[in-house]
Amino acid sequence: MPGRRRCIAALSLAVLLAGGVFAPAVRAAALAQLRTFLAETRAARGEFTQKVMRVDGSVAESGSGDFAFARPGRFRWEVRKPFEQLLVADGQRLWFYDRDLNQATVRPMSDSLVSTPAAILFGDADLERDFALRELAPRDGLEWVEALPRSKEAGFERITLGMRDGLPVTMQVADAFGRTTVFGFQAIVRNGAPAPELFRYVPPKGVDVVEQ
Repeated sequence: MPGRRRCIAALSLAVLLAGGVFAPAVRAAALAQLRTFLAETRAARGEFTQKVMRVDGSVAESGSGDFAFARPGRFRWEVRKPFEQLLVADGQRLWFYDRDLNQATVRPMSDSLVSTPAAILFGDADLERDFALRELAPRDGLEWVEALPRSKEAGFERITLGMRDGLPVTMQVADAFGRTTVFGFQAIVRNGAPAPELFRYVPPKGVDVVEQ
């Protein structure tokens, strides 16, 4: 159903339009873990799940896939289920490709990452310039950080990030309509050398390209 796919695509793009792993910590405070994460991880790969939750707590949409990033400004977010969709940032441009719709959208990177959830995982911006950060009480075996965007045009209300042993385990993004998108991260390997082609995108022949 194209409309449903477009909904998932728009949520993925809006939610992400913001890594890695560091040495195990002994119940280190969440904010300290996050700062170390940003400072010490230059590249990483891993897997993710995502769920869009309705106001009543039921799951509206779900998906899974894998990701990779290399600072500065390069990342790949590939949804494999239920529909194949791809976000690729090459440092200058951000591409979004939907295989079933046979369409690729491209926009400048400068318009895409500041004050976004993607900035927390993949960006190089001054996090505390763009977000008001505070620690929350531990729960579910995780240490938690809340990030509130300083920009009134961020498109979401808050992010809560759950950390364990220096790893991001879950990220919850709440929007102004009462919906929450929940990301889970697994099998993260940091500071390797991701293949450069992961961060390149060339539209296949016949794909409709839309510039924004």
